[in-house]
Amino acid sequence: MKQLLFEEDRQFWFETLRLFGHAAYGGSDFGEVLAAASSVTAGDYDSWHDAYRALADRLYAEAADAGPVTARDLLLRASTYYFSSEFFLHGDPADPRIAAAYDRSVECFRRAQVAEPVEIPYDGTVLRGYLYRAPGAGPKPVLIMHNGFDGSAEELHFMGAATGAERGYHVLTFDGPGQPSAVRREKLVFRPDWEHAVTPVVDFVLGLDGVDPARIALLGVSLGGMLAPRAAAFEPRLAAVVAVDGVYDAGAAVTSTLPWPREEIARRARAEHDEEFDALLAAGRQASPTLRWACDHGRYVLGAATDREFVAKYLEYTLEGGVAEKIACPTLVCEAADDLFFGGETETEPRRLYAHLNAPKTLMTFTAEEGADAHCHVGAQRLAAGRIYDWLDRTL
Repeated sequence: MKQLLFEEDRQFWFETLRLFGHAAYGGSDFGEVLAAASSVTAGDYDSWHDAYRALADRLYAEAADAGPVTARDLLLRASTYYFSSEFFLHGDPADPRIAAAYDRSVECFRRAQVAEPVEIPYDGTVLRGYLYRAPGAGPKPVLIMHNGFDGSAEELHFMGAATGAERGYHVLTFDGPGQPSAVRREKLVFRPDWEHAVTPVVDFVLGLDGVDPARIALLGVSLGGMLAPRAAAFEPRLAAVVAVDGVYDAGAAVTSTLPWPREEIARRARAEHDEEFDALLAAGRQASPTLRWACDHGRYVLGAATDREFVAKYLEYTLEGGVAEKIACPTLVCEAADDLFFGGETETEPRRLYAHLNAPKTLMTFTAEEGADAHCHVGAQRLAAGRIYDWLDRTL
């Protein structure tokens, strides 16, 4: 898809497109996003925060005097904009604007009352999420959804959770370790052995009324396209898994930008000192808006003190070593034709994952002609949700 704004900053454009896409299920309004984006300076994180914080504050105030339906709609959009306002600030986790905006985002989403908040027992604490119940009697299939490197359980409402109930699915969304509520509330950073997060969620689902235990599916978004298949390799109670989009080796997003083989990168990233590597990452930050943001956010959510330590930890997020081959349930691998993060020059990450699967498998490609070629097809969320749920209908 042609880049219409922020021509020199693909990361700002992608996040703007992501906001545009949430309009499909009420998470934004096109004109609101366009107006806010017009006041943002490319690469200026403060201007991004100020524009979306002001927009969110305006909708939040308007909701106080609105009728119930209007207030719900205003609060859902405000939730999106509050979350987006702090998106680029994680280079300094102590920045008070992060908690202020995130807390208000969750408040708005919960006040909108579109899903039931849940707390899932996990490792002496809880994972937070939302339950959407399908109407009608009888046991229903369940779709468990989680986000990826930087998205939230609340955002999943606009990425398929909202439409599950009308299609006959109970939907459970949750934040796992490293994801917003877990890293902010419980200080839980990401872990690559994602089955340790998903297994307690499956336990929780099986304790709910009206669930068909033979029809439990798992869907992961973005980095979740590696995490969900990883969990499926070790959680036999899943009847299907969906990777949106598929990722075989998440570290490829970083290693592809560096001049050494993967093994050399891993060795140097773990070394006590490597001034050449540090200098290379510093230069990369200056040249690539995406690497700058990824390192800032990655240190925050992986618990890394430096950019190089982030790279070392991120290289653990892979399905290499026979993990992908262990998946037994039917697997849907989604692919975006122009993926900002996992496209690959010779072979995309979705196709690498697909090639390593022994389970029944489907590759679903989204294209520029459909307006769906961006990472996780954020510009065509209704199209994507329809195709994914139809696949689940056929599979389950």
